Amino acid sequence: MKYAVVTFGCRVNQADSVDIERQLRAAGGQPVPPGEAELVVVNTCSVTATADHGARQTIRRIARTNPAARIVATGCYASRDGAAVAALPGVSDIVDNRDKERLTERLRLAAELTTAERFGGGEGACGDAIRPGTGGRTGYTLRVQTGCDQTCAYCIIPSTRGAGRSLPLERVSAELDAVAAAGFQEAAVTGVHLGSYGRDLEPRQSLIGLLRMLDAHPSALLFRLSSLEPMDCGPAVVDLVARSGRFAPHFHLPLQHASDAVLRLMRRPYTSDYYRGLVSDVRERLPDAAIGSDVIVGFPGETAADADANLAYLRESPLTYLHVFPYSDRPGTDATRLPDKVQGPVIRERGRGVRAVGAELSATFRASQLGKVRSGLTTEGGAVVVTDNYLKVRVPEGLPDNRRVRVRITGAGESVTGVVVGRVNGDFATPDTAPSPL
Repeated sequence: MKYAVVTFGCRVNQADSVDIERQLRAAGGQPVPPGEAELVVVNTCSVTATADHGARQTIRRIARTNPAARIVATGCYASRDGAAVAALPGVSDIVDNRDKERLTERLRLAAELTTAERFGGGEGACGDAIRPGTGGRTGYTLRVQTGCDQTCAYCIIPSTRGAGRSLPLERVSAELDAVAAAGFQEAAVTGVHLGSYGRDLEPRQSLIGLLRMLDAHPSALLFRLSSLEPMDCGPAVVDLVARSGRFAPHFHLPLQHASDAVLRLMRRPYTSDYYRGLVSDVRERLPDAAIGSDVIVGFPGETAADADANLAYLRESPLTYLHVFPYSDRPGTDATRLPDKVQGPVIRERGRGVRAVGAELSATFRASQLGKVRSGLTTEGGAVVVTDNYLKVRVPEGLPDNRRVRVRITGAGESVTGVVVGRVNGDFATPDTAPSPL
């Protein structure tokens, strides 16, 4: 069976797609481009109307260019509005998020999936397992949690993913053992609500307990934390990342808005002052850290004064990149019933303003790294090094993917350029200004 997996959305969806690929490979599948596949799994996202639109376009394109393919839709859009997705051309099956982990069973493709088959100890097709480079991925995405119990007014995800559910620590540790044995150098730790990790387990666990386990894991893996809600990123988390050496200096902390009035409408459980203090502490402890954020513009009730306050904070913030989301109604969310909707042209104009500030923040951060040496991971055929602080540095080709190196930043314009000055010494890189032999 020739298969393809097409993924939309966040790191959690990317991790789900890795698991889907494991299942398909264990059932004897062979990965190919979507145009050549007998089975195409489209893992959809539904965080915005744009995400829904992108999934529909992709499904229609696959059906048009590969009409013989069996198209299976899963993910949040397929779970939220399965009837609409099932009506798209070529879609033969809808697999709800709750059934993703049993997708091949649902499709009657399943074979018994052992740990060896997942990571490369089997023989034949079932032993063709997930390794660096599979699906174009160099790093590994480790999903430790899914679902969400928060009640943000704008978010559809709790209804498409369900309540928060965490992997027990022993299962996380066992997966890490296999990930390291498969040759991965870096793992991105992710969840729908990562900061709630362990609250549903018995005995109860916590995010800091998980991070301490990762810190002590007997491997050379570097860990990169995925999106963390601000209220879950306490001093203990920042302190551990700052001093351990096992975690990339990279935080993604969704602000959503710098106006307390809008945060209350969104039902976000923190204030703008709390957020300011948090990211200022991160910057003080980790001067070269990447600090990203999500911002929603045009939320119902957002006034011109709110929008100005948002821009004013962002301009002077220590953030290094922004993901900007123009508000759009999500059927089934409480925000759809709020009064004082912001008109589309105003939303678009406010979005342009925040994106412009985001571009300025990114340019300032790139310039601050000029001449510095950072550790990173080679990718894109050795032509790019993704640094620990999340810069994508173009380098002269010469090394294969998945090598831990040190790179000196030589250019920091729209495209960051650099030169590899050494391999990482021991398990992890240390700050260094002098090149060492490869």
